[in-house]
Amino acid sequence: MLPYFLLFFLSSGLVLSSDCPADCSCQGQDSIFCIQRRSSVVPRVPTTTQNLYIFQNGIDTLTQDDFKGLGELDLLDLSQNELSEIPDGVFEMLSKLKNLDLSSNHIAHISKDSFSGLVQLERLYLHANLIQSIHSEAFEGLEMLLELKLQGNQLTSLPSLSFPRLLLLDLSYNNIPTLGPSDLQTPHLEALKVASLGLTAVDEGLIASLGNLHELDISTNQLTEVPQALKQDSLKGLIKLSLATNPLGELRVEDFQKLSGLQELDLSGLNLQGFSQSFFQTFPRLMHLTAAENPFNCLCPLAWFPVWLKDKDVNLGRPEETRCHFPLVNAGKMLSALEHKDFGCQPTTTLLIGFPIGSTPVPQIPTTSPETIHTNAIPPPPPPPPSEATVSSKTVSALSPGSPVSPSSTSRDLGEHICPPNICLNGGTCNFDPLGQLSCLCPSGTSGLYCENVNDVPETPKPSATEVLLVAPAVPAELDAISSRQVTSTSILLDLHRFIETRPHIRGIRLTYRNLSGPDRRPIILSVPASYPEYTLRGLRPNCTYSVCASPLGERVNSRANSSVETGSCTEAHTEGLPLSSSESRVETQSPLTYTLILSMAALALVMGLAAVAGAIICVRRRRQPKAGMELELGPADPDPMELEGMKACLENGGNSTLPHKQPEIDRCHTPQPPPSLQQNGGLDYEFPLMQGHCPSNNNLSSLKPSYF
Repeated sequence: MLPYFLLFFLSSGLVLSSDCPADCSCQGQDSIFCIQRRSSVVPRVPTTTQNLYIFQNGIDTLTQDDFKGLGELDLLDLSQNELSEIPDGVFEMLSKLKNLDLSSNHIAHISKDSFSGLVQLERLYLHANLIQSIHSEAFEGLEMLLELKLQGNQLTSLPSLSFPRLLLLDLSYNNIPTLGPSDLQTPHLEALKVASLGLTAVDEGLIASLGNLHELDISTNQLTEVPQALKQDSLKGLIKLSLATNPLGELRVEDFQKLSGLQELDLSGLNLQGFSQSFFQTFPRLMHLTAAENPFNCLCPLAWFPVWLKDKDVNLGRPEETRCHFPLVNAGKMLSALEHKDFGCQPTTTLLIGFPIGSTPVPQIPTTSPETIHTNAIPPPPPPPPSEATVSSKTVSALSPGSPVSPSSTSRDLGEHICPPNICLNGGTCNFDPLGQLSCLCPSGTSGLYCENVNDVPETPKPSATEVLLVAPAVPAELDAISSRQVTSTSILLDLHRFIETRPHIRGIRLTYRNLSGPDRRPIILSVPASYPEYTLRGLRPNCTYSVCASPLGERVNSRANSSVETGSCTEAHTEGLPLSSSESRVETQSPLTYTLILSMAALALVMGLAAVAGAIICVRRRRQPKAGMELELGPADPDPMELEGMKACLENGGNSTLPHKQPEIDRCHTPQPPPSLQQNGGLDYEFPLMQGHCPSNNNLSSLKPSYF
């Protein structure tokens, strides 16, 4: 009896293996995987097949015979093939089909009967094709549809989409600048993705009609302000929102009051310089925050942020791209990795104002107010002193949270003020006025709240220590102009952000700089990758004016003129002189009587020196007279080693130790040699170009935004 059973099972296995198409993998009788078959036709499969995967096969055409007898088919994956069209009625026999994937083909048009007969279809994926038009009746009969993906096509308009059960609709990365309530009749929609459509506004009526919306992606559009549509009551159930990469002016708390249930928020690429803590109080359920590609000012008013992330257990997305932009001491550092001490918060002091006696923290310099998040990278001016206006609750709430307050005191002394390290830049001096307000005294040629700007023209006289600097940083006249900032007396930091943003596809930057103050004005050319928005020129001469020009690599730039050309931008930068030594300072402070004494002592020393030299000469001559006869007999004596060393030193110096060296020719496509002044000191302060070897293939194209799908 047992042999008969074995024969039955073996015969069944042979039948199953014979039904499985060649170059395919079969799992049971219901799932068949035909991957990378390199065939242009659909394989023949058993009629009992329920899941058929035939992607990456090179299939370029479909016919009704390809699916004859497959009435049990539930899933059909035809993605990543070579299909250019969907023949009318080709799927009519698949009445039980629920999942159809036609993505990543070359389909250009959807006709009226492309999906006729698919009355049970729930998921239709058409993304990453070349679809330019869809017939107005193409989706009729798809009453059971739950998901429709059309992202990454070439659509400029949509037919009226009427899907009573649809939950997910993805239209991203097309060119559909307007969407209204008549375009989407999807009352149960949960996820709407309309990224990169060219939207300048979000229709309030459309959002109001979507009462079940949980996810909204409106990133990478042309929205200049937070849409008023986000104030709709219909968005109380929204848990995921993306506003990334829009030219928004500012973020206000009142624009997000209806979104208290938000759990995921993407604020990447909005040019934000910081957050106010009250902004996130609007989202008590927030679990995931993305704020990459923003120029954050990592100063004291933002010190609470890393602590808040840890305390609230909020996951920060893309932390490697969430970095500080200002001040220089924190520039380039990961925001989430900074500690409270790294933000330069100044200590609090006791301030006595009338009676009763109380303690008040020293006002900080906030970058944002609680209701508004600024999106410019220039630090705003400080608040008015307490003597002019009473500190409002808004200013107090913007202070660093958790700062200790000193105990009450009856003394009118302000106590000891300690300046945060590196708070004043470019040689600025930190000071406190009588009311404890911090300010920076800026040296000549610099300005700004922290002396962060290096000006091209002389500044007005500096205010006294009791005044608060209110000078606004200069904004370049051209949007694409480069700007510079002095780092040391021999180095200049170039800001190339605007230059790169206006030229996203350049393969590199050609920097040309020359000294306008010295006798040698020959330009020096460097090649810098386009992925470096800041670059430091080192090895410069103190107290000199330099002309610096930037142009796309490979394009011609006029280095003789200090003005912008068609594709380049220029600026001038000035380096400060070296500080006087202590000996020079002492000489300047000496009186005329001191000068008279010094001259007298010098004259006396000269007379004594001459007498000593004369005596030495007489002694040498007397000693050499007895040796004259001996030299005639024995020959000349060996030269004195000291005389040889003196002669050798004179020959090495050439009589002039300052002979100029020829400036080598600098090839912008090869590693240049350091300037002559740096060759003499070992080249320790010279920075070689970052691009070396070859120029034509830098491949520093701006990366595409990551997919949200």
